Amino acid sequence: MTDARPPRADRPFPKLGPWARTMILGLIAISTLIELGLWGSDLGLWGPPRLRQTVYEWAGFWPGLLHGWTPNFPGQPVAMFLTYGFLHGGPVHLLVNMVTLWSLGGAVAARIKARGLLALYLGSVLGGAAGYGLLAQTVQPMVGASGGLFGLAGGLLAWAYIDRYSLRARLWPVARVALLLVAMNVAMYWALDGQLAWQTHLGGFLTGWILAILLDPMPRRTLVRRG
Repeated sequence: MTDARPPRADRPFPKLGPWARTMILGLIAISTLIELGLWGSDLGLWGPPRLRQTVYEWAGFWPGLLHGWTPNFPGQPVAMFLTYGFLHGGPVHLLVNMVTLWSLGGAVAARIKARGLLALYLGSVLGGAAGYGLLAQTVQPMVGASGGLFGLAGGLLAWAYIDRYSLRARLWPVARVALLLVAMNVAMYWALDGQLAWQTHLGGFLTGWILAILLDPMPRRTLVRRG
């Protein structure tokens, strides 16, 4: 007899390996140390005045640099596709993103290990920047890890789709999560009075979906039991 049950969220992922844990904690540490430095400067505890603004000017993602603006240093129009992902708009922004990174990163690493996680995350950071550069109709800079985070979410949904399709299970749970992500972006866009880089979220999500399929295209059938 065959018991073909699709993956469920209440079934725990395999134990996170030491390399994957180190990778996730390392990514969290980089963003946290940068934000602590900027926050301390904001409070006047150390550093030059306007340190946050200066760092944003040098490492944030500026759409204008793709359209003829003069960069602060050679290579900035390329480097900003990655550096923006380690900057945040304050402690709350950082906290929300890092909690999300720990949660989604563990799930992704359980499937494609530490190196796969790093490739998916950084690739999605780049894809998020590309989405913002192509779609944003503004000269405002963009910072935050959400391009990479939406890439992790896109990857997990891609695998859920592959696994469920191979098991001939209902695809509605995958569509429901996708709709919830859209609704969340609409709500955040309204709550932040339009100051939400949804273009980055979209670019990261699509990049993560594609990279996940390239990194692990085979369906997982570990929950199929035969007797």
